[in-house]
Amino acid sequence: MASSTTARKPASGDRQRTGVDRNADIVLGTAVIAMGLLAGLFYAFDVAVMPALTAADDRTLVDAMQQMIDKIENPAFFLTFLGAPALAAVALVQARRSGPAETAGWIVAGLALYTVMAIVTFAFHFPLNDDLKNAGDPARIENLAAVRDDFATPWVAWNIVRTLASTAAFGCLAWALVLRGRIGRAEQPPRTDG
Repeated sequence: MASSTTARKPASGDRQRTGVDRNADIVLGTAVIAMGLLAGLFYAFDVAVMPALTAADDRTLVDAMQQMIDKIENPAFFLTFLGAPALAAVALVQARRSGPAETAGWIVAGLALYTVMAIVTFAFHFPLNDDLKNAGDPARIENLAAVRDDFATPWVAWNIVRTLASTAAFGCLAWALVLRGRIGRAEQPPRTDG
């Protein structure tokens, strides 16, 4: 005699979540975190660090920024700065293999916005940072006000651009992760109580 409660077998169109799917979720989630850390770093400079330093005297700004430029060049920063796009690129490959085009599209948008941020960083911030470091000891700079003005005004303006780009990239990757989650839930077979 057949039991009246049998477990539902997945239809041929159902796709159960696999280890590959969970791996793709983890990779994309890690890319979201890394991009969020970058956006938060740039945002902190916009709303706290640079307003405080631009309110300070010339020597304080130059000295503090020279110290920060030196200290930020560390493995943790570069791991995040380079890891965010690398993880997003891996997530894109995974999304194209097993996800809908919409998810991949949001990851592409996130990578494009990251590229804008990276271009701004390499084209503007790195040269400005190098010029400030090469200006030497603030106690020995003859025209400290000119060094400050040449650095601070463009640095702050371009940092706003990269904050907006990295925040938008974070939003795109986060939305892609939300879409992956929705798709994963939709594809799960309903639970049956036996």
